[in-house]
Amino acid sequence: MKVSYFNIGCKVNFSELSQIREEFEKLGYESVDFGEEADIVIINTCTVTANADADSRKYIRRARRISPNAFIAVTGCYAQLNPMDIASIAGVGAVFGMNYKFQIPKILNSSLINEPKIYCDKEIDKDFHPACSIDNESHTRVVLKIQDGCDYYCSYCAVPYARGNSRSMEYEKIFDKIKEIQEAGYYEIVLTGINLGTYKSPTGENFEDLIQALHKSDFNLRFRISSIEPELITDKLIEIVAGSTKICPHLHIPLQSGSDEILKLMKRRYKVHYFRQLIDKIYNANPNICIGLDIITGFPGETEKEFLETYNLLEETAFSYLHVFSYSDREITKSSKMDNKVAHSIKKERTHILRALSEKKKYNFYNSQIGKELIVIPETYDKTTGLWFGWTENYVRVGFKSLNEIKYIPIQIKAVDNCINYTKGELI
Repeated sequence: MKVSYFNIGCKVNFSELSQIREEFEKLGYESVDFGEEADIVIINTCTVTANADADSRKYIRRARRISPNAFIAVTGCYAQLNPMDIASIAGVGAVFGMNYKFQIPKILNSSLINEPKIYCDKEIDKDFHPACSIDNESHTRVVLKIQDGCDYYCSYCAVPYARGNSRSMEYEKIFDKIKEIQEAGYYEIVLTGINLGTYKSPTGENFEDLIQALHKSDFNLRFRISSIEPELITDKLIEIVAGSTKICPHLHIPLQSGSDEILKLMKRRYKVHYFRQLIDKIYNANPNICIGLDIITGFPGETEKEFLETYNLLEETAFSYLHVFSYSDREITKSSKMDNKVAHSIKKERTHILRALSEKKKYNFYNSQIGKELIVIPETYDKTTGLWFGWTENYVRVGFKSLNEIKYIPIQIKAVDNCINYTKGELI
């Protein structure tokens, strides 16, 4: 039987769907691309925004159009929080909450259900379920989930309700998995989690301990930190990321707002002054570090004053790119009950303004790399331009020419020009 898969959302979701796919293949099922007709379709949903909910519903309906006779199984964060809504969508065969996510292959292999069935518990298991995803397109990168859940409960975020409390992968098992990945010929591992910086193994090792051990290890690959809360970036972590040949000089930080008033309403755990000092420390340690930031526009109570505080902070800050999200109510969260909601048109305008600023900052960061020697892992070849494309350790997209087959192998290049959406490089 043929199974297709579609993922919506974060790297953790991506790694988990890959794990489900691997289990189906062990049972003898054939994996096909989403868009091809299949006997079973697995949709892994997200609920971080209203748009994520809408995308989840859209792809469920698309799956039914592509494979009208397929059994459609839906899982993920949206499925955990709103299983009845999903079960009511025509064509859905079963809904699987978090406690049943990794049992999907076993359950569906035993018997396909004839009418929509919901496998969902209100309470999330406290066990950690490991997951590892292979990037089948590039064959260079593996996403390794080492942490799950979150204890923070920021006022706008539904994810802790969908994922449960923080829990982590056993320390020694991380190293066993890394050895397996290296032996398979991969060169980059993205360490990921729902609140990655809160990693704490059952034997007591924390995230800083892990990064220090990887930095000192004999592994012949590089490690990238997917996202980490600002207050969890320690001086020691900055020192390691700034100077390591194994830990990528790239930090993605969920700032969310540049206004202390809004940060307080969001129930974030830092103030703007702390963030300014943090960025200064990072760039003083290594000015070539790539810093990405998450920002939410239009949070309840965000007036023009608070938005300008955010804009001015970002304009003054040496970051490399932004991920900008327009605020949307999540029914289960505290912010959904707040007054002073921002009009959709204003949220859209503010998002547009910050994305334009992001493009400017990204261009400046890429421009700062010209003349530098960088390590690139080539991933794809563009026949139109005749260029190979890949990513540097500090997250710069590079295009360059080569007469040889060099895909997937780390190589050294010199950045020579700044083009639209990539830096042009030359082989050294």
